[in-house]
Amino acid sequence: MAVIASPKAAPPPRTRRGGGALGARHRSRRSTERAVVNALLLLIALCFLAPLLWLFLASVNGTAGLRITAPDPMTLDNFRAVLTTDITYLPMLNGLVLCGGATALCVTASVLAAYPLSRYESRFKRPFLLTILFATGLPITAVMVPVYGMFVQVDLIDTMYGTILFLGTSSLPFAIWLTKNFMDGVPLVLEEAAWTDGASGMQTLRRVVLPLMWPGVTVVTIFTFIMMWGNFFVPFFLLLSPDQQPASVSIFTFFGSRGTVQYGQLAAFSMLYSMPVILLYVVMSRLIGGGSALGGALKG
Repeated sequence: MAVIASPKAAPPPRTRRGGGALGARHRSRRSTERAVVNALLLLIALCFLAPLLWLFLASVNGTAGLRITAPDPMTLDNFRAVLTTDITYLPMLNGLVLCGGATALCVTASVLAAYPLSRYESRFKRPFLLTILFATGLPITAVMVPVYGMFVQVDLIDTMYGTILFLGTSSLPFAIWLTKNFMDGVPLVLEEAAWTDGASGMQTLRRVVLPLMWPGVTVVTIFTFIMMWGNFFVPFFLLLSPDQQPASVSIFTFFGSRGTVQYGQLAAFSMLYSMPVILLYVVMSRLIGGGSALGGALKG
């Protein structure tokens, strides 16, 4: 009768001496690093949340000051005081007309300027792009004095359409740079197929390129409007009549001539002042759902 020997049990895997201690030390170090990073991120978040918390509490505080305190008493009188035609409604309307018109002008011009830069080659393309890049970093305060003198000479001072033209022009370099980067992501083969079917350049831009880069146009629109909405120097220098100034200029009416500030009304007006930007972001972000159109176009 044969005896079958049972197989020997496999020996346990050999580990380096001290491997467990090194692994535990490594995990402890990573936990410490993660805790430090989370603490720094929390500190940065608190730095951003503290002004917003003050803004909300001060807007409903009858005795608001610079400190973050609970409303005492809680009231809506600050909103009732600023919701008037001269303080809020007319400046908001002026700001919407000014920034809305300048944004539409800027986005349209940026699309028309970015299309040849993205689709055609030229020896002047690189110098032009470098000039645009330089213009994006040019501070607006450095050109306001000569612009003011030019507006006086051409009789555009204290005109809404003149200010719209300058606002749109000053934001154009940044908009062209962003628009070109988004337009580069649209494959040229789709336009070539449209050209084969007899479409012109403008028809291709309108029916092929723009629908596919709609999320990019939305981003450019939001960023351009936000920069114009918070612009103080341009309307302050070019619009002299109080009934034409936007909300970015009229907000300084809450600062008294002797250093006194109506903090409650300032906070309430600031919350109302931020509403158009928030609504624009919410509405436009819902329209970015066309980002999958490019993938669908490339499947065929």
